[in-house]
Amino acid sequence: QVQLVESGGGLVQAGGSLRLSCAASGRTFSSYTWAWFRQAPGKEREFVAAISWGGGSTDYADSVKGRFTISRDNAKDTVYLRMGSLKPEDTAVYYCAANPTRLWFQRVDETKYDYWGQGTQVTVSS
Repeated sequence: QVQLVESGGGLVQAGGSLRLSCAASGRTFSSYTWAWFRQAPGKEREFVAAISWGGGSTDYADSVKGRFTISRDNAKDTVYLRMGSLKPEDTAVYYCAANPTRLWFQRVDETKYDYWGQGTQVTVSS
């Protein structure tokens, strides 16, 4: 059974940092594109960041560019999201997702991701 399990969320003050982790099990994800999405209360889920299967390419939403860093450890089937200079508007439930294709142009399309974690809450206080 495939599972993606996120961890690392919590409450942090504005300007602080958090690192989210997403560990996969049930199969090998080394060839998958990974991404993080988030959903704030009353809003649609949105793309945050993505990393290509080999880790050589990354992409970020404009709202987090320069503050967040996505990385992966294929040996551990784990993807990370390092979040810095956090703002209250970063408050959301964060989801990791895995896309089985290597089609990089699909990276922001959540319908292309077959596997999703349960989500982890990030709350940034002002």
